[in-house]
Amino acid sequence: MESPDKRHSEQFLQERLQKVITLLEKQQLEESLVQRGPTARQALVEIVLHKQQQSRLQEEFARLHPADIAYILESLPLDQRRIAWNAIRTDIDGQVLLEVSDAVRQTLIAGMGPEELATVAGKLDSDEIADLAADLPQNAMQRILKSLNRKKRRDLNAVLACREDQVGSRMDFGTIKIRDDLTLEAIADYIRKRGKLPGHTDKLFVVDSSNKIKGILPLQQLLTHPPDQQVAEVMVTDFIAFPVAQNLTEAARAFERYDLISAPVVDDSGRLLGRLCIDSIVDFIREETDEDLLIQAGVEEEEDLFSSVWKSAKNRWGWLLFNITTAFAATRIIGIFEDTILHLVALASLMPIIASTGGNTGNQTSMLIIRSLALGQITRANVRRLITKELSLAVLNGILLGSLVGGLVWLLYQDRDLALVMAIAMFINLQVAVFVGLGIPLLRHKFDKDPAVGTSVMLTFITDAMGFFIFLGLASVFLLPS
Repeated sequence: MESPDKRHSEQFLQERLQKVITLLEKQQLEESLVQRGPTARQALVEIVLHKQQQSRLQEEFARLHPADIAYILESLPLDQRRIAWNAIRTDIDGQVLLEVSDAVRQTLIAGMGPEELATVAGKLDSDEIADLAADLPQNAMQRILKSLNRKKRRDLNAVLACREDQVGSRMDFGTIKIRDDLTLEAIADYIRKRGKLPGHTDKLFVVDSSNKIKGILPLQQLLTHPPDQQVAEVMVTDFIAFPVAQNLTEAARAFERYDLISAPVVDDSGRLLGRLCIDSIVDFIREETDEDLLIQAGVEEEEDLFSSVWKSAKNRWGWLLFNITTAFAATRIIGIFEDTILHLVALASLMPIIASTGGNTGNQTSMLIIRSLALGQITRANVRRLITKELSLAVLNGILLGSLVGGLVWLLYQDRDLALVMAIAMFINLQVAVFVGLGIPLLRHKFDKDPAVGTSVMLTFITDAMGFFIFLGLASVFLLPS
C-alpha cells in the first residue's frame, strides 16, 4: 500500500493516470495485432484478450478512491474514457458519477441505458440522486423514482423541489434525532448499537414529538459529561439552523464564519428536514468559483476538455462575437479622428496607454465590488459611502498617474501641450473606469443578476472606447492648428 501522504499527492494521481493510459495504449496495440493475425478463432481470441484487458484496468481502479477515478476519467479522450468507464466496478460507479464534472458526467450518462442508470442510482442516497437528476434522461428518472421506497422518494422530491441556489438543494438526510428526556448513557448505547455514524456527524439533533428542533447535542458534550445526565441538561439551545429556502451563498458564509461542520435544515414551522454538511458547502464554493472563472474568460458553461470541436466552439462563440462587436465599435471612434492622428502620429502610440490603464483601474474596482457583493458586505446603508470612497480614490489616482504619464510624455516628445492633453485624458478616463467598474456589478446585483457576468467584457469596451474618444477629442481641440 502507498503511504497516506503519497496516495493524496498530485504525483500519485499523475502516476495512476499514466498507468491507465499505458494500459489503454497496450490494449489498443494488442487488439490491432490480433486483427492482423489469422482469422481462425480470431473472435475467441478477441474475447479472451478483452477480458484480460478489462481485468487489468479493474485491478488498477480497485485501488483508487472514486474522486481519483473521476480525475483520471476527466483526463482521458472520449474513446479511452468509454473503455475505462466500462472497467469500473458497478458498486462505485454511482460515486464516480457524483465526483466527475458536469460535462464529463453527461458523456458517461449518454452511453448508459435507463435500466443501468436506475441500477446505479439505487445504490445512492436521495440527496446524491438529486445531484445527478439534471443530467439524467426523463425515462431514466421515472424508472429511478419507481424503484425507490417511499421514504427515499419523499426525500428526493423534497430536494428536487428546491432551486439550485437554496439550502434544500444540498441537504442530506443522514441525521440522528434524539429526545431531550433521554440520558447521555442511553444515547451512547444507541450509537454503539447502531455501529456507524453518518459522515460529518459532529452533533445530534434534539427534537420534540412533532419533529420540531429544540437544540443540538455536540458529540463533545456527549463524551465529556456524566452519563446519567439528561440531554435537556447539556444540549445547546443557541444554535444555527438554516431554513430550507435560504440562499446557499449566505449559508456558505455562515459555515465559514462559525466554523461549522454540519447544521440542521428546517421548514417554516421549525421542523427538522435534514442537515447541511461541510462537504456540500465546499462543493458549492468550488462550483461557484469555477463558474465565475469561466464567465470571466467568456465561456458559457463548463466544458469537457475532450468534447468535440463543434460543441466547444458553440460554447465560446457568444462572448467572442460580442467582443468582436465591441472592438469594431471602439475602432469606429478612432476612425472619427483619423485626421487628428495623421497630423500628430505620436497619438497612435499613446492611445493604448490611456485605454489599458483605464481598463486595469476599472477591473480593480469591479473585482472588489463583485467580491464584496458575494460576501454580503455591501448594503443599502454603506453603498453610498463605498461609492464616495472609490470615486475619491479615482480622483487621487487620476492626479498622480496623470501627472506621471504627462511628465513622461513631455520628456519623450518635448511637447508641453501633448503632455497636458495626455495628463487630462488619463485623469478623466480613470474617473470613467471607476464609475463603470462600480456601476455594472451594482446594477446587475440590484436586478438580481450575477454581477460577474459580462462585467469584464463591458468594462473593457467602455474604457477603451471612452479612452480613445477622450484622448483624441482633447487632442483635436488643443493640438491641431486652428
